[in-house]
Amino acid sequence: MNNSDIISKTITFVKDKLNNAEGGHDWFHIERVYKNALLIANNEICELTVVKLGALLHDIADSKFHDGDETVGPKVARTFLETQNVDQSIIDHVIKIIENISFKGGNVERNFTSIELDIVQDADRLDAIGAIGIARTFNYGGFKNRSLYDPKIAPNTRMTKEEYKNNDSPTLNHFYEKLLLLKDKMNTQAGIKIAQERHRYMEGFLSQFYAEWDGEK
Repeated sequence: MNNSDIISKTITFVKDKLNNAEGGHDWFHIERVYKNALLIANNEICELTVVKLGALLHDIADSKFHDGDETVGPKVARTFLETQNVDQSIIDHVIKIIENISFKGGNVERNFTSIELDIVQDADRLDAIGAIGIARTFNYGGFKNRSLYDPKIAPNTRMTKEEYKNNDSPTLNHFYEKLLLLKDKMNTQAGIKIAQERHRYMEGFLSQFYAEWDGEK
């Protein structure tokens, strides 16, 4: 099977698998990350097939929707790729990307490094910030029935991985616990440049939010 065929079959598989997914982690999220990854990859020397498959399969079974089990996604991805007779070295690399891509509170070191992981991670993080990042954050907050904001509950930016996974603080706290931290955690020059603009947009949103909350505008 050639590369274009496996990418096409992977797209079909992911669309079907995420057919009823939460709005911030559905096929359209995958599609945006895929496009971001291709954009960033244009500026890097990389194995493009690994980047494409990593982007398409990175959220095939997000642990947030599987009782925190981080093994489901890699298992689902590996089983699918093996049924497509993908080269084992490519499968192993894609699985490493899936296992190491997530934020996990920002205080956890990756145990694998590659330019392909850098690209897919940046692409995923770009979809967590800016206008779409804001929309996804409040969509997930509504999905979990969290309050928008509570001035009495301060953000916690030093959470452990477990604390981050079990965190149920108001949605606005997520900006300080993750979104505003991502600009300085990007891996690639293209990712950094795009993240800076999206970061400024979020700062403007927060300024407007607080002004409206306090009845100043």
